[in-house]
Amino acid sequence: MAILICGGAGYIGSHINKLLSNSGYDTIVYDNLIYGHRESVKWGKFINADLADTEALDKVFSENDIDAVFHFAAFAYVGESVEEPSKYYVNNVCNTINLLEAMRKYGCDKIVFSSTCATYGVPEKLPITEDMPQNPVNPYGATKLMVERIFKDYNVAYGLKFVVLRYFNAAGADPDIEIGENHTPETHIIPLVIDAAYNKRPDIKVYGSNYPTRDGTCIRDYIHVTDLAQAHLLALKYLERGGKSDFFNLGNENGTSVLEVIESVKRITGKDFKVTLTDRRAGDPPMLVGSSRKAKEILSWKPIYTDIDTIVSHAVRWHKKLNGSEE
Repeated sequence: MAILICGGAGYIGSHINKLLSNSGYDTIVYDNLIYGHRESVKWGKFINADLADTEALDKVFSENDIDAVFHFAAFAYVGESVEEPSKYYVNNVCNTINLLEAMRKYGCDKIVFSSTCATYGVPEKLPITEDMPQNPVNPYGATKLMVERIFKDYNVAYGLKFVVLRYFNAAGADPDIEIGENHTPETHIIPLVIDAAYNKRPDIKVYGSNYPTRDGTCIRDYIHVTDLAQAHLLALKYLERGGKSDFFNLGNENGTSVLEVIESVKRITGKDFKVTLTDRRAGDPPMLVGSSRKAKEILSWKPIYTDIDTIVSHAVRWHKKLNGSEE
């Protein structure tokens, strides 16, 4: 039996690939390398293909005994999704249907899906729980919610067994520093701040400093990518035990402000750098913090790396390795 990891050359997918492989699973990474990195596929078999290619999907399922699928293959830039919604609906929704149809054809009935807290939109209250209304405010979040709805319909009609994991802010890097975060373009705050610390950008911009938060900047829930990976493994084992299809938030349950992230990077690197306060961005909620109680109770998930300094320290070590430096 093998596990198919769609989008497994990307940031989160590569960490899941490592954990699954080290846990005794045979893995097949299926990635078009638009945003993923071939060098991040250090475990299992690699197939360079797109979910739009139904012939390639047919081939991978016909030639391998695939027991379950992990699905990370999505475009995930919020701003771009507003500018080019068709790109997001085709890739994130239509291509997911291609995947589900291939699974159905070959009798593969288990999938773990990478969803997002963006499906909730601007929350009514905090912390966010799985039963709160889902009102996405951008096409990216809408595509993820649409896929969640498709899973529910496939579950009723075809017996698809799924776990949907709604992440908050994935952060950090593999503690062994074998893999880590490497986006082009980079939009995540921790690597952007680290770049500022090492003079790879002139400053770090803070979008809004007058929010109703403890220091006026946005607060987010940062979760270590290795803890995310562990939740995915537990979700697979849950489905293997016959667990019912379900939805789970994955967060740290600790909110960290933008300025607190910046101060953490300064502590870990020992470097000072320019911080530029600028206007708010449209659509940025003041606070996004999730409840992971359900995942802890049902999946027995126990995050390990919950301290922001630990998360940042792993990201800094990865930055140094990626840039061939011991700065």
